[in-house]
Amino acid sequence: MIHPVILCGGSGTRLWPLSRKAFPKQFIPLLGDKSLLQLTLERVAQLLDPAEPGQEPGITCVAAEEHRFLVAEVAAQAKLRVRQILEPQAKNTAAAMALAALAAPADTLLLFCPADHHIPDTKAFAEMVRNAAPAAQAGQLVTFGVQPSFPSTAYGYIEKGTASKGGFQVARFVEKPAQDKALELLASGRYLWNAGIFLMRAQDLLATLDKHAADILKVCQQAMDQPSRDGLFIRPDAKLFASCRSQSIDYAVMEQASNVSVFPFAGAWSDVGSWNAVADLAPPDANGNHAGGDISLAHHLKAGNTYIHAAGRRPVVALGTQDVLIIDTPDALLVASAAHAEAVKEVVAKLESLDASEAVQHRRVARPWGWYDSIDMGPRHQVKHITVKPGASLSLQMHHHRAEHWVVVSGTAEVTNGDQVMMLSENQSTYIPIGQTHRLANPGKVPLEMIEVQSGGYLGEDDIVRFEDTYGRG
Repeated sequence: MIHPVILCGGSGTRLWPLSRKAFPKQFIPLLGDKSLLQLTLERVAQLLDPAEPGQEPGITCVAAEEHRFLVAEVAAQAKLRVRQILEPQAKNTAAAMALAALAAPADTLLLFCPADHHIPDTKAFAEMVRNAAPAAQAGQLVTFGVQPSFPSTAYGYIEKGTASKGGFQVARFVEKPAQDKALELLASGRYLWNAGIFLMRAQDLLATLDKHAADILKVCQQAMDQPSRDGLFIRPDAKLFASCRSQSIDYAVMEQASNVSVFPFAGAWSDVGSWNAVADLAPPDANGNHAGGDISLAHHLKAGNTYIHAAGRRPVVALGTQDVLIIDTPDALLVASAAHAEAVKEVVAKLESLDASEAVQHRRVARPWGWYDSIDMGPRHQVKHITVKPGASLSLQMHHHRAEHWVVVSGTAEVTNGDQVMMLSENQSTYIPIGQTHRLANPGKVPLEMIEVQSGGYLGEDDIVRFEDTYGRG
């Protein structure tokens, strides 16, 4: 039986401003109403054995601590029971895969998939994995390569060697090439794009790590010796894990091991690694223009090869543009030449150096109980639109520096305000003084929508003292 492991890491910089570090692209519904993570979970779920559901979750996600509730929400949307291994820090794919292998029985066949790839032909994907399973059961470290359709300089390449067990032995890995080299690789017919998807037994991965990256394996073993467990969350020891070296599985293992096979995949695939890649997923008009987000807000006039992603709730018009990317969100706008799509991460680095919150955080911020949207802000005030999911509640808390006014827009609110507990319905309000203990809960069956007006000398999110919290936050 195959146990899928979804690697949910990622800095969220390549698709800024839609994707950000606090809300990376795998959680964003780039294609229709489903996120890339949900599509990935549904894709790998085909490989689960319905005849043996057992008590353990059939899928593991390796994710950041700060993203645990986002992953859980997506898993619920996919109607799947998912275990999460929470990385205290991002240490790249070698460590993430080692943690998953250490948490699995030695003979388990592990399928490692990135959370943010787009593979529309799910049946072909499942067939590819099943065809490679015998080689992995025999001790091969299997990777998958995509049949290239153009000379991409954005992907690494894998050279096919001799045929073996339905696939090919890997002759060598090639880093992202220059344009002339990419043309040469494509013309040879011997190279595949490196898809970053792997299939191997847990024991074979651990043995190879012990041989080629023993320091990474040792730290992961120590961190997983006595992990803390909280329901479906597994937390390695944070202090021990902090000393782990950061390295990709390609460098740590795959490029050094001798028992590496590659299986070709002829279906459509994208790592959705740039705005050009996102644009290619949308159908073009007669002039090569593409649109995403709310396409009713995207307008092309006398434009060519221009992509508009409208996510800012306002019309976006491209007039007379050529080879341009326009990404509009409620709090940030990117206008870039399509030739510079791979450099978007440099924009994020620049904004971070200026301490701009938009580099990391969206105006709309997800929380385990729902979300809030900062719709207005000044030196001594902030206005938020808050949505609380049915049955959810915020922590019992207080603030040292701000007071709050709450107005219910729709739904029912159960409000704890000091010693008083009250029920508020539409158009009713309450005032929370500075230093007052308070809590907001939604006891109803529909989402609670409310407006919060904060006022005070300091309005930062770190001015929260939590006394009780359902979600285990300090």
